[in-house]
Amino acid sequence: VTARDLLDVRVPGGEITEAGLRNNVSVGIQYLASWLRGNGAAAIFNLMEDAATAEIARAQVWQWVRHGASLKEGPRVTADLVRRVADEEMEKIRSAVGDEFFQKGRFHEARELFERVALSEEFIEFLTLPAYERID
Repeated sequence: VTARDLLDVRVPGGEITEAGLRNNVSVGIQYLASWLRGNGAAAIFNLMEDAATAEIARAQVWQWVRHGASLKEGPRVTADLVRRVADEEMEKIRSAVGDEFFQKGRFHEARELFERVALSEEFIEFLTLPAYERID
């Protein structure tokens, strides 16, 4: 196994899809919002998710951006694309939870944190580390 092999984000027979990117962004934001509210697990898309799921989601996004991966649908995964998807996923979350809970539920903070850990130049060791600064 070479360094090049370890950095290759392609999976034989697998593809990076827009749906997969959207899922990773949404799960990352929703989990971090729940974590900031004091919950170590969160019901997301009818599944109980924990930090491991959110960590995988943001690590994949970081790798895809960092290594210039392309979606099956064509576009390259860039920081701008991730931010655009985050905008759209935030609206979906708002619609699902309602305006009042969305405003109180720390989703904006969670999005900032997700973008920080998913789009940073260097890989941040664990996604909740920067979040500790924001715990009440």
